[in-house]
Amino acid sequence: MVKPRRRFEQELAELEELILRMGAISEDMLSRMIRALRERNVEFAEDTVRMDDQVDALNLEIETKCIRLIATQQPQARDLRRIIAALKISGDVERIADYAVDICLVVKELADKPLFKPLEDIPRMQELVKKMLHETLDAFVTRDLELVYKMIADDEEVDTLYENLYVELKDFMKQDPSLVDQAVSLILITRYLERIADHVTNIGERVFYVETGELKELHV
Repeated sequence: MVKPRRRFEQELAELEELILRMGAISEDMLSRMIRALRERNVEFAEDTVRMDDQVDALNLEIETKCIRLIATQQPQARDLRRIIAALKISGDVERIADYAVDICLVVKELADKPLFKPLEDIPRMQELVKKMLHETLDAFVTRDLELVYKMIADDEEVDTLYENLYVELKDFMKQDPSLVDQAVSLILITRYLERIADHVTNIGERVFYVETGELKELHV
């Protein structure tokens, strides 16, 4: 017979595994999204959008499991923090997948004409937010706060790239009004990537909370 505490630990481990599966799908969506943008491939963008159903299903499963654990186990202290963090993290990962979908919808609008500028900084933003997500989910499982601090440093670079791209694209619009529609679409993509980074930061704050008992903004 499995002892209650051991069984509880198994369920917490299963919960964390679900979080990792959800995060892995969202990471894959981010990779596919940038490929769809590079190739302006509508079919690939649509395939990526359909992956969001898997993320939504896992989010619901995690929420159900968290509620059941709280109701049946009445966890205290760090155990309760782990469950609450998992619940919050799943919500942030779900929003990350939603933003990947939003970017794919913009990609579909861009598919019928060549881009007026090379794709350089947007893929760099994508690489950074994907790296941030991977680091933070690793930190959630390994309890390594150094990974959280690395993620915060990467978030600062994402913010800088976003601000620089916004200014650059606005200048293009001023110089050539015919570029307005495409420039606005590219600004939307950069804004969505910046928002993804914000949600990753939220995840890092929950990891910090689990390990320290302190809930605070890490990037101000």
